Formats: sequence, structure tokens, C-alpha cells
Amino acid sequence: MLVAVPEKRQADEKTQEYLDELAFLAETAGAQVTKRFVQRLEKPDLRTFVGEGKLEEIKAFVKHNKTSMVIFDDDLSPSQLRNLEAELQVKIVDRSLLIIDIFAQRAKSATARTQVELAQYQYLLPRLTGLWTHLSRQRGGGVSQRGPGETEIETDRRVVRDRIAFLKDKLKDLDKQSNTQRKSREGVVRVALVGYTNVGKSTIMNMLSRSDVFAENKLFATVDSTVRKVVLDNIPFLLADTVGFIRKLPTRLIESFKSTLDEVREADLLVHVVDISHPGFEEQIEVVNDTLKDIEAADKPMLLVFNKIDLYNPEAHTGSHEGFEGMNPEEDHQPRPTLEQLKATYMAKMHDPVIFISAQERENIDELRALLTRHVAAIHYKRYPNQQPQDVE
Repeated sequence: MLVAVPEKRQADEKTQEYLDELAFLAETAGAQVTKRFVQRLEKPDLRTFVGEGKLEEIKAFVKHNKTSMVIFDDDLSPSQLRNLEAELQVKIVDRSLLIIDIFAQRAKSATARTQVELAQYQYLLPRLTGLWTHLSRQRGGGVSQRGPGETEIETDRRVVRDRIAFLKDKLKDLDKQSNTQRKSREGVVRVALVGYTNVGKSTIMNMLSRSDVFAENKLFATVDSTVRKVVLDNIPFLLADTVGFIRKLPTRLIESFKSTLDEVREADLLVHVVDISHPGFEEQIEVVNDTLKDIEAADKPMLLVFNKIDLYNPEAHTGSHEGFEGMNPEEDHQPRPTLEQLKATYMAKMHDPVIFISAQERENIDELRALLTRHVAAIHYKRYPNQQPQDVE
């Protein structure tokens, strides 16, 4: 079951779009979604995140339908997590834990696995309190007495802190190896594919580099950075496929994946891939730009590539509100602009080059290659002016 607590002024269609993304995350992690609950509040309840009445509704549904897990579209505090588990008697998962779990399933390299494990322990540390409270209740404790539960918590905290310190040291060593690899590639123009998760970066990577990078219609199909050498018009460059960004990406994951994101930070050119068929693609562009600011990579030259033009439908909207509790089914739907209108708008307002393609259907791919070649060549010949071809009269 999914639960969202949006702001009161947030449109129903936007709330549904966010819950669709949460459902996609849940399905990617291996869960099956059966119900969605929405409650509009000025601010979440400090004790249980949702209000008392909504909690009773959720509890009744969980009991009647034998639901095994409730997933919240926001981060829960340790006390909210404990209170909800005590009330509902099922596994409670918040957005951060769900994303970390998907990363854990997807991570293949030693670096990515270490980064995910570090994020897991950093998530766990503040939530250890309360795991052993049943032990401390077994005997009375005065001011000077510590119950066995408290002792157990301190032991666990120490173990977790030691593991976090060990993983941070391990990441430093792995980062040194990565830096050595990157230094060996100095001088070669470096291009990084960036974008929201599931926009088609890996498909474009495979097409441009003729390699076989794992691409799937699931969120975070790529967690490890993949770098391939590409040659266009006799100009070599390195193309990196990086982990996709997402709304409310857990801060601890960004921190853990800093070394992986070095491929973005050290790139000479960014190719920002956007899924134009997604109803919230403009917000996704903002999320990616904000994340690039967070990792200090927002000032790099950038090509904006709108992908999946074959799937764009001006008449499409996010669907009905069937299966939702707390949604308004009568909300008006505003028509979307046509593809031609979007092209005119974005080409007029963007300083950086913009191109519209379909990687799957191979539409406008030659134009993408030509645009990429032109920009890579400009960087390459600036770096190596003696290699610039001379005009022959």
C-alpha cells in the first residue's frame, strides 16, 4: 500500500503523478501495489505522519486485505517509523529506504556495493533506538541504572559506527583507484549522459558506442557508471552513462555516490537526456538541474536531448483516480502543447543546443551524432590545435 501526504494546494494530477512514480519504484523493488491512500495536511502529523482518522482507515485496510507492507512517499522520522509499525503491525518503508533497496539490488561493482552499504548503515544508525526497548522494560531502572536494552542499543550503535568508518575508508581507497583510472584518460574529451531515471540514457549510450550497456524500462537500471570510448569523424572521446537522478533522491545516497558522480563533475560536456513523453518532464529537468548544482556540475556546457518523441501524446493525461483514497476525480485536465509547439518553445528559450529524438525508433539520430561531433570537435581542437585539419584550396 502507498501513502502520500501532499500539501493542501498541490493539484490532484501532480499527486497522482508522484504516486505513479512511487508505484514504479515499489514494482522495481519487487513489491505489488494494491492500494493508494492520500491525505492533504498543512504539515504531516509528528507522531504518525498521517492523521488519526486516516491511520484508522489504513489499519482497517491492512487488516482486511492482509497487506504486508506500507510505503510512504516521504522520509519518516525514527519515532514515526516506530509508531506506525506499532499501530499497523506490518513492515513500514519510507521513500529513502525504498530507493536504497533498489540501489542495493542494482549495484554490481565493488564501489557501488560499498556506496550502497554505507547509505544503508547511515540510514539505520538513527533508527536503532527502540529496537531493544522490550528488553529494558523487563526490569525497573532508577536514575543510576541502565536497563539491558539501553546497553544493547549502545553496543549496536558502536558496531554500526565502526562499520560506517570502515566503509568510508574503503571508499577512499576505491576512489584513489578511480582517480588513477581517470588520470590515465586525461587529455581525451569526456562526455557524460545525465538525466532523470528511466529517460533512455543507456539506450543512447548503446547506440552511440555500439556497446551493450544494460537498459531496461525500470527505475535505476544503471547504478554503476559505465565509460566507453567513442570515435565520431575520427575524433575520439569518452562517453559515460551515469546513475539517474530522481525527485527526493536521499541525501545520503548522493553523499555515498560522490565518487561515481565524479564522472559528471569532471566531464567536459554534459548531455542532459529528457523523457518528453512523461507528463512531468519539465519538473524532471528542474530536479536534474538542482542535483547538478548540488554536486557542483551545473556550469558545464550542456546539450539538451528530448528523447521518446515517438511516445509523446498531447492528448494523454495521467489517467483516472481509480484506486485512490483522498483524490478528486472531477479535476479538469489541461491539454498539453503539440510536439511542434514544444520544439519552437525550447529552441527559442534555451541558450544551449536542443535536439528532439527517439533512441528506440532511431529518429533524428544522425542529427544527434552531428551535434555531438561538432561540440566534441570544438573542445578537442581547442585542446590540440595542431591536430585541426587545414583547409585545402
